[in-house]
Amino acid sequence: MMRRGPLQAGEKVQLTDRKGKMITVQLVPGERTQTEHGYILHDDLIGASEGTVVVTVSGALDAAAGADADGVGDTSTDAMSAAEAHALNPRKPWKGTRRIGGWSWCVMRPRLADYVLSMPRGAQIMYPKDIATVLQLGDIRPGARVLESGGGSGAMGINLLEAVGETGSLTTIELRSEFAHICEANATLFFGYRPQWWDLRVGDFDSVAATLPEHSFDRIVLDMLDPWNRLEQAHRVIEPGGVLVAYVTTTTQLSRLAEAVRESGQWTQPEVQETLERTWKVEGLSVRPNHQMIAHTGFLFITRAMADGVQALHKKERATKDVYTDVDELDSLELRDISDRKVRKVIRDLDRQVKEQEAQAQQ
Repeated sequence: MMRRGPLQAGEKVQLTDRKGKMITVQLVPGERTQTEHGYILHDDLIGASEGTVVVTVSGALDAAAGADADGVGDTSTDAMSAAEAHALNPRKPWKGTRRIGGWSWCVMRPRLADYVLSMPRGAQIMYPKDIATVLQLGDIRPGARVLESGGGSGAMGINLLEAVGETGSLTTIELRSEFAHICEANATLFFGYRPQWWDLRVGDFDSVAATLPEHSFDRIVLDMLDPWNRLEQAHRVIEPGGVLVAYVTTTTQLSRLAEAVRESGQWTQPEVQETLERTWKVEGLSVRPNHQMIAHTGFLFITRAMADGVQALHKKERATKDVYTDVDELDSLELRDISDRKVRKVIRDLDRQVKEQEAQAQQ
């Protein structure tokens, strides 16, 4: 649900300072958030509009008089001078100056990508760059029936719930109950309620999928360690022509999944890609890539389901191009066929170059 109007208690907001530092907080009446430059009072944000600026207040009295009985301390807005900070802590005066108020923060409601990156997590999340590609190449749209395995912290699930909407459905299978709890809580906080079109189940993929009707899903998204072991049940519950997207992080996983898909004959030739993200600095004439980038996070593996009993069409490798024999079995590898004419030409060229080198050495 798109939220509009003044900021409300219970909402999450994103605060950004002039240096680009971001913090995400949930608004609670009477609460405050500590920063390096004083406190942000939540009451200053509740009822305010997005796009406004809030100024921190001083935490000077916390250092001078100690915390109050509730452990929070005074919220005096009096600024602490450098001399006062030095008097409180002469050896490390900068610690006191960090408590000075007057630091400005811009307040906005977080975008979905911001929320995903800042939300509490148990398992590692998929990055927005990968999630966006899954939604596009997986053709996940309103009304789709989607099966997700590996709920984790809910990053992918929240995006899937948004994409399919109330006219679609999402079934999430999560092996660990504690991760399912985190996943459910993050989604509930984002939407403001638990989505009614979401079926969250705890258990291993094969056991849970076995209880689902045949061909009951349009799309499947797998984020797990061994997706190649789940292809049989995945094919049973997906519609013919349905899209399966798997997210794996290592080349070993990628290779095993690709070979399992080809061997089964139930899936089309897979597409594999990774997405790299690089931001840029644009200030006046200083326009260049930033020094840091989000490079490899994982591989996206996309394939489609064949109809029952129909063998998939896969590209056949040439006989002279052996890409399957293990390197430990060198005796069984076929030599690449090279013509005698080509061999003679290479030998002539090398003999000529050797003679030229010898001639130069004698001079």
